Amino acid sequence: MENQKVIETFEQMVGKEFVQTEEAILQEYATDITGLRMVQKHFGWKSENLAQCIVKIHTKEEAIEAIRFLNQEKIVNVPRTGGSGVCLGLETPKGSVVLDLSEMNEILEINEENLTVTTQAGVALERLETVLNKKGYTTGHFPQSLPLAQMGGLVATRSIGQFSTRYGGIEDLLVGIEGVLPDGELVRIKNIPRKSTGPDLRHIWLGSEGTLGVITEVTVKIFPMAEDRCMQAYAIASFHTGLAIIKEIMQAGWKPAVTRLHDETEAAESYGPFMQAGESILLFLSEGPKGYAALEGEAIQAVVEKHGARALGSKPLELWLAHRNDICEHLDMYAKQGAVADTCEISAMWSDIGKIYTEVLERAKKEVPHLVAITGHSSHSYEQGTNIYFMMGAMCAPQVEAAQKTYDQLFGIIMETTLKYNGSICHHHGVGRYRAKWMKQELGSAYPMLEKIKTAFDPNGIMNRGALLPVE
Repeated sequence: MENQKVIETFEQMVGKEFVQTEEAILQEYATDITGLRMVQKHFGWKSENLAQCIVKIHTKEEAIEAIRFLNQEKIVNVPRTGGSGVCLGLETPKGSVVLDLSEMNEILEINEENLTVTTQAGVALERLETVLNKKGYTTGHFPQSLPLAQMGGLVATRSIGQFSTRYGGIEDLLVGIEGVLPDGELVRIKNIPRKSTGPDLRHIWLGSEGTLGVITEVTVKIFPMAEDRCMQAYAIASFHTGLAIIKEIMQAGWKPAVTRLHDETEAAESYGPFMQAGESILLFLSEGPKGYAALEGEAIQAVVEKHGARALGSKPLELWLAHRNDICEHLDMYAKQGAVADTCEISAMWSDIGKIYTEVLERAKKEVPHLVAITGHSSHSYEQGTNIYFMMGAMCAPQVEAAQKTYDQLFGIIMETTLKYNGSICHHHGVGRYRAKWMKQELGSAYPMLEKIKTAFDPNGIMNRGALLPVE
């Protein structure tokens, strides 16, 4: 169908004022906030793959009608809420249609008996948290994208929050969900605490990144606000010592809400006044019912003292809480200086995570010209392993192509090393289009299962083509 007819169809469907075609807006929606695009924009990058239009969706009925039409005409679409993706998952294929659900922003129910909240997909997490806090509750979900993120996108990217050790990732919080399949069928998975009725169909939506349908509504757990909190920081001899401490704490059964380990470079940069040369830093925040935080804090202290840690008190935690969401501003600052800078989070078992950290840093320092820095911290831990959140930056010639080459080299080292040690190439930011090229290696013999799911749900290939699964 011709572009103009597509646009006219949507204007009749949702109203002319809710269909945007201006080139400046199409450029704004053409990508996400990936570090690569930030610096490339300073070098003059503009997308050559613009969408036909942006369609603002306000109701599930509009979503059904829009998806049904797109499937009938075999037009690729990109579902979008807060736009805080960092892996090119929102980049628009040429001639696609963006379905913007950010104005589906009603909080539908706060159920204090069942401790759940039900929202439309476009509800901003920061707003939801404010509303819940006034009633004495919290979602327990605090991703770094908190100022931007919206509920549908959090589910679609399999998000995790900074207090995850206690409250879990979005997969642990999701109770029920509603969405529109690529053929326009509305499906709902009812709210229930647990069931044994075959595969958990919520997981079709979790991490689907807009490739299997459009999420319209979610129900997640909520928690009473913590009565007590204990915050403590420790200086330790090395990053590897910190990994050993976290492993011991997690495997003993403790779950401090915040469990963070920053290597010596990050420790010196962010917590300099507290540190001595060469030290890494551990941050712990425990919270819960009255008495719980103090008990957990005492157990943590006993473990870290065995490893020769130096107590730093609560001030480093207070500093972290005040600045924990500043990273987007820092990346843009680096981009303005002509540096390729970004973050990349991976995960692995305890037996391998230290090897990945060491080898990535060694390779980057040897192989990447004009490397400014590469650092790592652990921020989400489990009994079986943890994640490493790498932060990296390098100077490059002020050219779009040069930035791409440097970015590919930095990211490639992390991906290759992680796969070498059987880790996962992505812990919580999602795959998007950038990491899709490594998905066959990531999933191995299970990759055909993902292909078959995609084909079964989206035989016409209209849903966010190129995200999650690579396009050959």
